[in-house]
Amino acid sequence: MTPPPESALAQTSLLRAMAAIAPGSVRIGCRVIRDADEAHLLPEEARSIPARQQAMRRASGAARWIAHGLLAELGINDVAILRAPSGAPVWPDGMTGSLAHDDEMAVAAVAPVDRIASLGIDVEPAQPLPDDILALVAIPADRTDAVDRQLAGRILFSAKEAVYKAVYPLDREVLGYEDITVDLDAGHATTKTGRRVSLAYCTGPRVVVLAFVERGAG
Repeated sequence: MTPPPESALAQTSLLRAMAAIAPGSVRIGCRVIRDADEAHLLPEEARSIPARQQAMRRASGAARWIAHGLLAELGINDVAILRAPSGAPVWPDGMTGSLAHDDEMAVAAVAPVDRIASLGIDVEPAQPLPDDILALVAIPADRTDAVDRQLAGRILFSAKEAVYKAVYPLDREVLGYEDITVDLDAGHATTKTGRRVSLAYCTGPRVVVLAFVERGAG
C-alpha cells in the first residue's frame, strides 16, 4: 500500500530534519508504517518478537526494514536483527543501533561501534505531553528552557526514552525517569550511574530524539 501524499511528504520532511541532527558517523532513517509491513520481518526476526498484535508486528517490520537498508549502505546484508529478552534489538558485530516507532512512523539509527559506543532513538507526535505523564517524567534538575514550551515535555519524555536505550547496553542498569537528568539547553543527559549521554533532537513534523555515547566518552 502506497502512503497518501501527505504521509509521503511528512516522511521526506522528517528524514531531512533527522539527517540534520545526526552526527556524521550515525546513519538514520524513517518510514511511514504501511499495511503489511510485518512482511519485512525476516523469519528469525518474526520468531524473536513475541507480540501478537498486528499493529506491533507491522511497526517492528517497518523499523527493521529501515535498519536493514542502513546496514546495507555499510555493506552488511541479510542480517537478522533479533529481539533480545530485554526487548532491545541485537545488532551485528561491530555495529550499534536503535529502533523506535509511534502509531504512524518508524525510525532507526545505526553506527559503527568504533565511532559510537551506543545510541538510542525515540519518536513521538509533535504534541504537548499530557500533564499526568509529565508529572511522572520530569524532575527538578531537568533543564528545558531552550526548547518550545508547548513541546518541552514531549521532548523531555522522548529524550529519557532514548537515553535509556543508549545506556542499557553499556551499564545493564534498569533506570526510571527519575534516574535520568536531561539538560536540553546544553544537549546532554546524565544517569544516576554517572553516564553522560549526548542529545540531539528535531521537532517537526515529529519529535525525534537521538541519544548517543561517543567512543571514549563516559
